[in-house]
Amino acid sequence: MADGINTGRSKGQTRQLVFWIGALIIGAVLGLLGIDGLNRLMDFIATVYTRLFQLLAVPTIALAIATTLASFGNQKDTGRIFRHAVTYTLLTTFAASIVGLVLYLIISPENLPMNVADDGASALPQTLENTSYYDHILTVIPNNILKPFLEGNVLSILILSAAVGIGLAKMPESDKKNVVVKGLLGLQDLLFLLIKGLIWTLPLGIVAFSAQLSAQVTAGVVMSSLGKYVAVILGGNFIQFFIVLPLFLLARGINPFKTLGRMMPAVLMALFTKSSAATLPVTMSTAESRLGVSAKVSRFVLPICTTINMNGCAAFILVTSLFIMQNGGMPLTLTTMILWILISVISAIGNAGVPMGCYFLTLSLMSGINAPVAIMGIILPIYTIIDMIETAENVWSDSCVCAMTDKDISKGE
Repeated sequence: MADGINTGRSKGQTRQLVFWIGALIIGAVLGLLGIDGLNRLMDFIATVYTRLFQLLAVPTIALAIATTLASFGNQKDTGRIFRHAVTYTLLTTFAASIVGLVLYLIISPENLPMNVADDGASALPQTLENTSYYDHILTVIPNNILKPFLEGNVLSILILSAAVGIGLAKMPESDKKNVVVKGLLGLQDLLFLLIKGLIWTLPLGIVAFSAQLSAQVTAGVVMSSLGKYVAVILGGNFIQFFIVLPLFLLARGINPFKTLGRMMPAVLMALFTKSSAATLPVTMSTAESRLGVSAKVSRFVLPICTTINMNGCAAFILVTSLFIMQNGGMPLTLTTMILWILISVISAIGNAGVPMGCYFLTLSLMSGINAPVAIMGIILPIYTIIDMIETAENVWSDSCVCAMTDKDISKGE
């Protein structure tokens, strides 16, 4: 009987994936048609879906962290889950940064012509050019309990939710505590019902996302290139995605092909939304329903990973920083490169999982050391495609960390 249920579920998952890929192809074809009215309609639908997932992402993070810590705060499992998740996050993020450095040394991008670098200054967001990293850290510290939710500040929401969850876990058992915890769990169940309904309609959104991207490529929005620099960035992302992360899974006895196949809906969603935070509802639902990860692991690990597990961002920060410093005539010694590996990992962990988060963070870091940030303006037109691939890699890495942690916890390690 169980085999029949599993077979039916597997067929349903395969059918869903085929349906999503079909929507992807249909959207690409529609975008290539170049019909102005159709492109505007696809942009509208894509924006609606992005806003809906962003709407659900904030309460998903808050409720997942708060309920998990409240329910498991006094049990050993919570500490073990957290330790495993953080360990795998650090290992994969350092690996991504090191891969980026190795590729940078092998491909060795040359300096840009002086006039080209200067031309990039006009493309920079002027209000952010002088933003320091200390300013970035201050935005994480909330001074108003509603502000992080209104602004979608993922890291601030994580801190507040963790504080609420730990506070509930430490409260003595009472009817009042039980009412609060049951209320939060009830809201979480309602939220997941809404997420399932939105995922059911998602093929329409995929058609729109795919058409939007196809139209942009046709218009040449993302086709310009900085040659070797882009090769380093994209090459590092592909190596991390298809080689390094699968090796991590194989080392823990997990089939990477099966894992990627089952998590593909979340990876595709990340590719189009360019936001791991907006993709979180799909990632959690997919991990539980398709990958079979336990709810107590997925609902704790994935919101944390969405905030701190940024493989693609770490590689981007490192490679872009080295490229800009090189163009500014700063010596790239071995000590400097090792230091920037560390800086890139720490910065990526503190980055928000939102579109262009890595770009603005790198800009603030370069401003802080008086590097020629005008080059960031040259990178800006091609950042759309970089951001898409990085976000897909980040969500794939989140999925890997979640799968490895789940296996470790189930084995009692």
